[in-house]
Amino acid sequence: MTESQLAYISFDIVPAPKGAAIHIAAFSQALAAAFGDVELVTVSPTTETVDLYEIYPQVMHIMLPAVGDTLIHRILYFRSLLRTWLQKQRFAAVHIRSIYEGYGIALNKKQYCDRLIFEVNGLPSIELKYRYPAVADDRELLHKLHSQEQICLQAADLIVTPSSVTVEYLQNRGIEPEKIRVIPNGVDLNVFTYCLTQNLQPFKMLYFGTLSPWQGVNLAIEALELVNRDLPAFLTVIGQGRDYQIKALKQLALKLGVADKLTILEAMPQKQLVEYIHTSNVILAPLTPNDRNLVQGCCPLKILEAMATGTPVIASDLPVVRELGIDGVHFLLVKSGSAKAIKDAVLRLRNDRELAMQLAINARKRIEEYYTWKAAGEALIAVYQELGIKRLITA
Repeated sequence: MTESQLAYISFDIVPAPKGAAIHIAAFSQALAAAFGDVELVTVSPTTETVDLYEIYPQVMHIMLPAVGDTLIHRILYFRSLLRTWLQKQRFAAVHIRSIYEGYGIALNKKQYCDRLIFEVNGLPSIELKYRYPAVADDRELLHKLHSQEQICLQAADLIVTPSSVTVEYLQNRGIEPEKIRVIPNGVDLNVFTYCLTQNLQPFKMLYFGTLSPWQGVNLAIEALELVNRDLPAFLTVIGQGRDYQIKALKQLALKLGVADKLTILEAMPQKQLVEYIHTSNVILAPLTPNDRNLVQGCCPLKILEAMATGTPVIASDLPVVRELGIDGVHFLLVKSGSAKAIKDAVLRLRNDRELAMQLAINARKRIEEYYTWKAAGEALIAVYQELGIKRLITA
């Protein structure tokens, strides 16, 4: 046994404003508090050298470079450094989040660890084509991705996923249901503070999150144009996106005649984001009906975070959203893919202040009861204990 009995490894950059980084931070701290030292291995954001420092109490952060002109080259570079790092130690448990870091570990599980936990939030055989459209026609690559995913899924002693939709998908891929545990995402209530939104004028709508195609940001802009036929309204989009994605959104707004009503801001620290939330009338989460949201599943962190803040939420009526609350009680759900449905919901909240306030109140209560990172961390700790990992004895 090494000094650190747990390793949490992810092909992601931490810290970062993305949901994945927030999730990793919450889980690694929960594991360290319960079991002692954790080795957190992630991607180095800027350097070509290995960096090492304590990022959270009892969480030693190892940042490995991922250098290369393409994603595949970056993954292979990261894997080679990870393989070298792993050869120096062995763990009671290793926790992975994707095939990018996990494939080599799954192939050599006995060499590296006693137990392997695979946290499935998204799978590249489904998601990668949205970032790289040419992947959709590359059957050989998709087959390789699917095969590597299957090896990781089968090698894992337990699989953690945030959505029951994902559970069904994994079962359809032959994974035994008793091997899967659902742990939804959570919210830091100290960051996403509660403040009932006043009836602000002019009317302000907000979207925050990535600008990936499955998020439906274009629908929010289309709805902006429709809303402005009835009342002056503005839309702020806050999130990480590529230049071509931002350009496409601006061009759409220009085409629809609402370019002066749209503001697009880069991803920002959560506390700054909350300031924008508290000065918005409504938050939009227009997830689109595609295989990423309908087949694979997800647990939309931005919806949970929005529900905690006192600003009412309008979201697409999809199974992954219905898991989080009740339409008309915790949020308003609208037909997915429909800008008109978003517009109708916006006007409904604009004209029914009492409904808007009640949705916000109910949503905050639901988050407090079911969707905190504390609750998610306790559920994760229970999973580790199922695998025989012994919790620290505290006074």
